[in-house]
Amino acid sequence: MVDPRLSDTRPVTALARRGLMFILSSPSGAGKTTIARKLLQSDPGVALSVSATTRAIRPGEVDGRDYHFVDKPTFDRMADDHEFLEWAHVFGHSYGTPKAQIWAGLKAGTDFLFDIDWQGTQQLSQRAREDVVPVFILPPSIDELRRRLMARGTDDMKVIEARMDRARAEISHWSDYDYVVVNDDIDRCFEKVRRILDAERMRRERQTGLVNFVRQLTGEGSPT
Repeated sequence: MVDPRLSDTRPVTALARRGLMFILSSPSGAGKTTIARKLLQSDPGVALSVSATTRAIRPGEVDGRDYHFVDKPTFDRMADDHEFLEWAHVFGHSYGTPKAQIWAGLKAGTDFLFDIDWQGTQQLSQRAREDVVPVFILPPSIDELRRRLMARGTDDMKVIEARMDRARAEISHWSDYDYVVVNDDIDRCFEKVRRILDAERMRRERQTGLVNFVRQLTGEGSPT
């Protein structure tokens, strides 16, 4: 007869865990926005970090969901008052991550997804390295990157060439990231990114409830 203790399939009680800041960076056209969207759709435990920006709202966007749309004086005041975890100027506009909501979310165990460039990643790493998981997505080739940008049909050649120049500059910072994934197939790339997130969630130092749980297992303490 099988020992019933060995066939117990009850789920382990969820342990308290500190959230993390999961960063996806890539040159424009390499696929990070598509992968970010797939991650948000497939994983309810991930929340999108909503940045403040000075750029104009676009059709279909919602203030507070896609971005916090603010004017330049407001953005500058927030930067002066150190309300951002990171901020940068990109293509004539300013973008920044309000820090109050992030700190509260991390403490509650929320994982935040960041779609930012290497400058923002550098700033986040300087301020909260233990909470940051930076992932850089590379295109399979420069020619393929150019083809993807042209296939969008939204930019003229002058803008595309500017994006290509910026892409080369961004790619040069690949070594600043903990993980680097080549996007030669969007589904394979997404699966690799998802596995990175799963593994990082299990890091011992992020599982804040682990000490008490292990003490219960070894009889060294009682539930708190």
